[in-house]
Amino acid sequence: MTAQHEKAHPPVPYSLYFKVWVALILLTILTVSVSYANMQQSRILTALMIAAVKILLVVLYFMHIRYERPLYIYMIVVVVVTYGIFISLTFSDYLYR
Repeated sequence: MTAQHEKAHPPVPYSLYFKVWVALILLTILTVSVSYANMQQSRILTALMIAAVKILLVVLYFMHIRYERPLYIYMIVVVVVTYGIFISLTFSDYLYR
């Protein structure tokens, strides 16, 4: 690779990783508490939305996608949209049973 293709990522402070880790722990606690809540049908959808936020945190910070080229970000967006389509089709099938 030539020097023009390589971009140096800004140094990420360890405090940011610690904050993301704490957020993941808190979201996990929230997921467990939602599983015990009496929310009828919306319990699964709420847990999936919390999981999507956790996935976003892991992909952006621990996989360093936040600091990559925009092409990778567009690829991740396509995957997330596809995931959303599959989940919505699953729930529409579940609703009409």
